[in-house]
Amino acid sequence: MDNRLKLLSVALLVLLAGCTGGAADGGAGGAESVSLAADTAASTDAEQTGGDDLPQAQRRAVIKNGRIELTVDEFNESRDAVEATAESYGGYISDSNEYVNRRSGGTYRSGQLVVRVPSEDFSAFMADMKDLGEVERVETNSQDVTDQLVDIEARLSNLRAQRDRLRELYESANTTEDVLAVEERLTEVQTEIERLEAQKQSLEDRVALSTVRVSLSERPPGPAQWYDTPVLQAFSESVNGAFVALRALVVAVAYAVPYLVVFGGLLAILGSGVVLAGRAAYRRLTD
Repeated sequence: MDNRLKLLSVALLVLLAGCTGGAADGGAGGAESVSLAADTAASTDAEQTGGDDLPQAQRRAVIKNGRIELTVDEFNESRDAVEATAESYGGYISDSNEYVNRRSGGTYRSGQLVVRVPSEDFSAFMADMKDLGEVERVETNSQDVTDQLVDIEARLSNLRAQRDRLRELYESANTTEDVLAVEERLTEVQTEIERLEAQKQSLEDRVALSTVRVSLSERPPGPAQWYDTPVLQAFSESVNGAFVALRALVVAVAYAVPYLVVFGGLLAILGSGVVLAGRAAYRRLTD
């Protein structure tokens, strides 16, 4: 009986911790969680500039993203330059694609590279990319996730405390029913802890390494305007176009002939029937 009461008491403590954990974290435990999240968010900038000497505004956890579109002379050479620049900053190419495009009888290459570079080198990397070719478009954006990290850390602190209490409760359980009930709740808490830890890790990774999408495209072959086409080339293309149109007309007639024969014959028969019926009616009237 005493063990049963003890089990129920610990269970009530666990439930109360789940209901009031957010308020409790606002005190000393919450302050510690905020400090941990702030330290995590500022880890990248603090390492370079002295950490404790930084103003609070500079310790924010900010995700930086960028996009730049370039017209280049040679795709492969420019792609290698992007990769080499990323590696010089301690970054890498996470994804890439390449296409061969056809135009005016020629080909040109285009594609996109997804680059991950340390956040502190984001601006420098973007500046280096602008030197690789003719800039067509540039976009940058940022997202402050400091509050999200603080909230996740506070929730993790609360869940870990619940997990510790549940483990104690599990050790003191005497009946199979109690063991199964505590084990089920312990599994739920552990699953939530792992989910939040993965979310936190993802945010910290995106804060530490910025994402830059670099689009490269060679100049398409052929004249920029139709009237810049050479005369002989224009005449040749026009003749080819005329032959294509004539061939299309012949093919269309070939498709239409069977329908014309069938439906034309039916119309002729119907027409003959109408004429004969009309003549017969006229004769009856005149007689």
